[in-house]
Amino acid sequence: MIKKKLAIVGIVGVPANYGGFETLVEYLLDLLPRFYDITIYCQSNSYPEKMDTYKGAKLEYLDLKANGVQSVIYDSISLWKSIKGFDYILVLGVSGAITIPFIRPFTSAKIITHIDGLEWKRDKWGAFAKRFLKFSESLAVRYSDAIISDNKHIYDYVLEEYGKESHLIAYGANHVTPVDTSLYQKKYSFINEPYIFTVCRIEPENNIELQLKVFSENDLSIPYVIVGNWNSSEYGMRLYEEYSTKKNVILYNPIYTSAELNVLRSNCHYYLHGHSAGGTNPSLVEAMYLALPIIAFGVNYNRETTFNRGIYFADAEELLELLKCLDTFDRDLISKDMYKLARKNYSWKAINKKYVNMLESL
Repeated sequence: MIKKKLAIVGIVGVPANYGGFETLVEYLLDLLPRFYDITIYCQSNSYPEKMDTYKGAKLEYLDLKANGVQSVIYDSISLWKSIKGFDYILVLGVSGAITIPFIRPFTSAKIITHIDGLEWKRDKWGAFAKRFLKFSESLAVRYSDAIISDNKHIYDYVLEEYGKESHLIAYGANHVTPVDTSLYQKKYSFINEPYIFTVCRIEPENNIELQLKVFSENDLSIPYVIVGNWNSSEYGMRLYEEYSTKKNVILYNPIYTSAELNVLRSNCHYYLHGHSAGGTNPSLVEAMYLALPIIAFGVNYNRETTFNRGIYFADAEELLELLKCLDTFDRDLISKDMYKLARKNYSWKAINKKYVNMLESL
């Protein structure tokens, strides 16, 4: 059987070592190469040892940055490289979507864009960047053959804003596993006592500063542990300098060893998720799969992901009140609900099948 050819554009690359889209592609490669001949465009300087293939997919490297301002050029060049010889082009994110109308006359490939939440709403972007990303989003929806929404709220937004149906496909999470504390008790002295945990990028829309203030400025008996990329921005470095010596707060730089990260996640008393923008966030569905009770910022994205079965807050005052009365919640019931929902909705096998069905429908 001759396989159809699929190009994947818009990520740092694989093996995954960066974020949600990279993790998505990592686990799509567990099944999709059986059906498609796949090429993935990667950021060259993130992979000193250049592999030609990975999990059955061909890898191509570009000497550009996949994130920030250069992501527009990175994605655009990747798209131009994909116009010949491919049956499908999967575009992850809208940074390079301004290029899609220009390549349409030169390719017969079906273009599918995963719009990655409402990127233009993120606080980290200035006014010009927000306008550009909103414009890119509109081009992606108009000129792509299919749109992927990873959250029901995003699906509804695309339908209402553009009058276009999208494919609702979330993320998988069953790659995470609980880890026993025994190997890490010396390194993490707090590990066998109750603590609140968060892992995320240190960005304004993730409400990190709000959460740090609540824990450091109030007399709470439970510590707050955060793993994040503090050194990646001035914002992160400022927060680290201000809060790393505060009481009741423990800050760690990124942990790339899954077992070590999962020992911190899987043994926390509650998982705190402050994201206020985006769609279905991978770290949230991973926490659900670890059967963690969830406290989340109460935006529609998070409520949709957790099926309104978590605990939600709207501001610092509400979060503080929740933390003061944690004993009043049925922690075991919330944990069981999160795990059941994750198993039903966020397995990689089911997600892979949805991608195959989506591509075949085109």
